[in-house]
Amino acid sequence: MNIIIVGAGDIGFHLCSKLIQDNNNCTIIELNSAIAQKAREHLDCNVIEGSATSIKILQRASIDTTDVFVAVTQNDELNVVACMIAKKHGVATTIARIRNQEYISIKSTDYGVDLIVHPEKEAADAIVHLVRQSSATDYYELEGGQIKIVGIRLGEEFEYFNVSLFQLGRLMTHLSLRILAIKRNERTIIPKGDDEIIRGDQIYIICSNNHLKDALNFFGRQNAKVDKVMILGGGLIGQYVASELEKKISVRIIESDERKANLLADNLNKSLVIHGNGTDIELLLSEDLTDMDEFIACSGDDETNIITSMLASQMNIKRRITMVKNIDYLKMSSAVGIDSIICKPLITVNTILKFIRRKKNASFASIYGLDAVLMELEVKQNSKITKKSLSEIHLPENLIFGAVFKRNNKFEIPTGSTQIESGDKVVVFHLPGNIKEIEKLF
Repeated sequence: MNIIIVGAGDIGFHLCSKLIQDNNNCTIIELNSAIAQKAREHLDCNVIEGSATSIKILQRASIDTTDVFVAVTQNDELNVVACMIAKKHGVATTIARIRNQEYISIKSTDYGVDLIVHPEKEAADAIVHLVRQSSATDYYELEGGQIKIVGIRLGEEFEYFNVSLFQLGRLMTHLSLRILAIKRNERTIIPKGDDEIIRGDQIYIICSNNHLKDALNFFGRQNAKVDKVMILGGGLIGQYVASELEKKISVRIIESDERKANLLADNLNKSLVIHGNGTDIELLLSEDLTDMDEFIACSGDDETNIITSMLASQMNIKRRITMVKNIDYLKMSSAVGIDSIICKPLITVNTILKFIRRKKNASFASIYGLDAVLMELEVKQNSKITKKSLSEIHLPENLIFGAVFKRNNKFEIPTGSTQIESGDKVVVFHLPGNIKEIEKLF
């Protein structure tokens, strides 16, 4: 596909790199000279410096032969206007990043926008999911919640270190689950039967919702009751998280900006709003940080979020959820005592990619901190994957079939004898570089 991306900041840059991996033809339009130059140096795409609301610039970007137009600058108005112009030029799919609630409340197609992406709301929803699933480091849902994918950092409660996955599978026959990936020393492993889990590993499993509780128990990660939460940062994300959690949980939210703190106090119903610096140890102690079940760092500063999460770890807070904007920080989470890390740009990129690829995939996601991609593919009639059982088909390296969702709504973990049929949905977990081979199979 021919795709134009407006804005080469954190979201635009990472989105473009992912789309290039999928063999799309990408053009970036960026107004800032320094940011445009960085994109030229690091991305294999056409980079045009200028405004996306300029007809001349859009013509240079070949707007008339563009399939998808994505505007992800920090300027809502520019994103909306650019999408409107693109739609007038016949672009089939337009996507805009929007922060202003007034735009979000109005029907997006009135602006010529097919998808509005709200990064702050997406990040807040991810945080709330993790709080509700307190034993997981990562949490994803497929098929309306019938299938769960969770990350688990294994502790001493796990009884089967240094046991092969083949042997482990015999112990888990009563559970409908599969280990999709192992994260070890910042390396992503797509496991085989003779691989073993060792101390320090973080694993990612897929299982049916009905078996999730038992699966977590097997790996020694029972859900803990969450009654008290402290949130650092009262921006849009902090406010969204607090407003959702305060319905059932005691919430304390710390904000250093006095004006924002006052607005929070007006907009939240039950949360206790504290005006102060989240890196002030005495303040945190005076507000009973050590009594909290979870600590959520979602201020606008990555370093502040990481430092305060490390502090919370030293104070033995049961779990820390940390938000970052810099994608490079994802790989350091386990080294600095962070349980769960939320990357706002990556969440936004996942949402956009899922929408762009919706014709091929039922679902799509990149997993934070892993070099792997999760796809849920719909099987077409006469696809190569339907010709033989899985054991008889040559599959690419570094790929695992996680689950099959049959047409009769039956969920199963596939084995070598599994026969994929047209109409099935198949969850595939793989390392980058396998897209073409996977698409040939389906």
